[in-house]
Amino acid sequence: MTTATAPSPYRVTPRRVVRSEWHKLWSLRSTWVTLLSAGAVILGVGLLMGATYTSGGGDADIDTVVLVLFGTQLGQMCLAVLGILVTAGEYSSGMIRASLTVVPHRLPVLWAKAAVFTVVAYSSMFATALITFLAAQLFLHDTDKAAALTDPGVLGAIAGSAAAVTLLSLIALGLGATLRSVPGSTGAYIGGVLILPEVLGMLPYDAVDSALKYFPTQAAGVLGSATPLPDAATAGPALLALCLWAGAALGAGAVLLRRRDA
Repeated sequence: MTTATAPSPYRVTPRRVVRSEWHKLWSLRSTWVTLLSAGAVILGVGLLMGATYTSGGGDADIDTVVLVLFGTQLGQMCLAVLGILVTAGEYSSGMIRASLTVVPHRLPVLWAKAAVFTVVAYSSMFATALITFLAAQLFLHDTDKAAALTDPGVLGAIAGSAAAVTLLSLIALGLGATLRSVPGSTGAYIGGVLILPEVLGMLPYDAVDSALKYFPTQAAGVLGSATPLPDAATAGPALLALCLWAGAALGAGAVLLRRRDA
């Protein structure tokens, strides 16, 4: 007669790995600092833009959502730093060894980190963008930038702005997993994602201009605009390009995570 063996209460499952990464993320002071800093910058710049705007001024040709969410360009750096800390930060603290000891297959750790970070980044950035837009409209209601959430493209641009920040930050998270160094990953992100497109844009070649439309920051700008931007990609291809960039960064991190020692 055989006796059935009860399942171990300590068995590693995807749900438990995700829950572990969730608690780990929220237990870090850097999570609160970066999220609050990003939110404060975006909201503060949005209120400033709304309070100082006058109809017919130099910003009259800028999309309303782009105008009030201009601080996203600064707040996004805070989220990128958080993405890097989620992965590379564990290597500098040595916690990654404990994580990979508990989850020896390794890759579930990276996927759980990416999933948890995506949920936190997107929800926080969407809420921040929504609040910033509504607060800025308190100043813009009697100007030519007055808009409502029900206006064509407005809610989509707010959601797109949050998605763009999230995907850009996932690229940073992937770089952190690949390089395993907070300073190195930060430098690679600034140089490769922010500076390199500006340098390439100086080249007098049409092919380069066409390719630059699908670079991360350029594609992100498309998603955050309620109206089509001139000489830019459309929203669908821009979103796809950003997803591919984020997927490539995470894929590189996954390959090296399997091949290298912690």
